[in-house]
Amino acid sequence: MCTIIGRKQEIEALNNYCKSGRAEFVAVYGRRRVGKTFLINEVLGDYMAFRHTGLSPYDRKRKVSLKDQLQNFYFSLIRYGLEGISQPKSWMEAFFMLEQLLERKDNGSRQVVFIDELPWMDTPRSGFLTALEAFWNGWGNAQHRLCLVVCGSATSWMLDNLINNKGGLYGRLTGEMRLSPFTLLECEEFFESRGIRMSKYNITQAYMILGGIPYYLNCFNPSLSLAQNIDMLFFNPKAKLGDEFERLFSSVFDNADGCMKIVRALGQRHAGYTRDEIASMTGTNPNGDFSKMLKALVGSDFIIRYVPFGKGKHEEHYKLTDCFCWFWLHFKESKDVKETDYWQHHQKEPEINSWRGIAFEEVCFQHVFQIKSAMQIAGVASKESSLIVGGTKNTDGMQIDLIINRADDVVNVCEMKYSKSRFVVTKSYAETLSKRLSAIEDAMPEKAIHLTLVSIKGMEQNENSEIFTTSITADELFR
Repeated sequence: MCTIIGRKQEIEALNNYCKSGRAEFVAVYGRRRVGKTFLINEVLGDYMAFRHTGLSPYDRKRKVSLKDQLQNFYFSLIRYGLEGISQPKSWMEAFFMLEQLLERKDNGSRQVVFIDELPWMDTPRSGFLTALEAFWNGWGNAQHRLCLVVCGSATSWMLDNLINNKGGLYGRLTGEMRLSPFTLLECEEFFESRGIRMSKYNITQAYMILGGIPYYLNCFNPSLSLAQNIDMLFFNPKAKLGDEFERLFSSVFDNADGCMKIVRALGQRHAGYTRDEIASMTGTNPNGDFSKMLKALVGSDFIIRYVPFGKGKHEEHYKLTDCFCWFWLHFKESKDVKETDYWQHHQKEPEINSWRGIAFEEVCFQHVFQIKSAMQIAGVASKESSLIVGGTKNTDGMQIDLIINRADDVVNVCEMKYSKSRFVVTKSYAETLSKRLSAIEDAMPEKAIHLTLVSIKGMEQNENSEIFTTSITADELFR
């Protein structure tokens, strides 16, 4: 087995399912490229009695049909030893053939059946779910040596049809597992395991571009610098991630174009927009299909749904959180870059510096647990949100991207600042912060308001720095 970075709880859970001595039906889901297939293959590979992957709907000049999927399943049955059969004409027949294969191979030991990218197999009017239900309810759940593991990147499909199924598969799952992107610490461990020498500063920058997605990190060339790797991955004529954005959405979402429209709209403001605002910006009818797209994007870890600080449920916002999408929208889709060494030559441009500020805020938002740990409040329950206040003729608006509202009646107002050197709090900036704090204190007199700085290198101490109660460096996000 290869060295697996992180995933300790997931590895333990998979091993427990495999060794339970009873029939198990486990669903694993998460964003595409996050390492689901790798994890399952590495942990359960020695017990694999049958493995199959659905055909991707991407890269085909025509839609993948039921016949295509059945033929692919037929080939997997043959590959794992089923002989003397003809191609199944329905999923009922296909799963019956799988039962026959497993019965013939049964030698008294554990049998793991791994079906990868399960949602791709559910083509329109195929009867796939009915057949899966018949396979498990009519045969599988009585086989104490069977461990059925299914996996999918189309998270909304997995949630609707398996985890929250209201029909014949209701309550049939014995386990579920959501695989999340790596943290900064896990990225550091991943790079070290691949012999890639990189400072925490550069790992943070890599995270700002690629997020904690193992597939992307694994594309790095150890002999190149960070900037050279980014050029190789995005701006080279044969860039490995050159068409990743469209591929990513087309392979996961039924309405890929609609989902990409939503993501593009959300990429215009870091704090996000309300449902009605998104519908208006995209020219989409806010009907049930629109709701399904939003739900699918939330379920697949591209966006989050949250209520801004001090607002009611009716003002719920949607916010783009996927670092890769943020980078793509700003530097691939909105620019016609011809230079193959673009990232190496434009590091100090205002546009890139502006993007860095937003991207670093997103990294912090994804490491709230580490921020709370650095403040020694990891055990305190809290809700995280943003604050958006529109300006008027007489008052300035303000936006705070991370507010930690704690159960112990303290609110941490977090200012995230990306700066290669120690951050200097100027007199004018301190005055602006003081006004913000006063406004929040007036709105929440029952709470103690603490101002927290999260920066790359920390804060330069001067007569203005005392306005911050706590200062956290990027290194402390590597917990």
